[in-house]
Amino acid sequence: MDTADLQTVFPKIVATVLDTTDVRRLAEFYRELLGYSYFPGDEPPAEGQPDTADWLRLRENGGSFRLSFQKVEKVDPPTWPEGPIPQQLHLDFAVSSPEELQRQKGRALELGATLLRDRFDDPDEPLFVFADPSGHPFCIFVG
Repeated sequence: MDTADLQTVFPKIVATVLDTTDVRRLAEFYRELLGYSYFPGDEPPAEGQPDTADWLRLRENGGSFRLSFQKVEKVDPPTWPEGPIPQQLHLDFAVSSPEELQRQKGRALELGATLLRDRFDDPDEPLFVFADPSGHPFCIFVG
């Protein structure tokens, strides 16, 4: 079965959606971290105009992956790696080298991420685990 046939037989993932109490803040965090762009109409409002967005979409430049953000009244961030609230879902991002991993760690922290686990010295899979500004875990690793 070729790729065209697969798309008519099976559903296709078109987006990963993250709940958040502040859709613009979380969208901006991932837009800056990943270099994604807004879908037309989802860009920030003009300066001085209210931002009433409750759903925003980003897309990978030159690709089809989409990351969306949905406003909710409350988010109970996971207590991973221990505690009563499991992570349920996390995002994985790969970089090309240990040097790039260190650079991306700095960027993520500057953008508002919180470092949850440092496995930079792991000889098999150097990685960092972070929480985004809404508490969702994500990993950046060499791969």
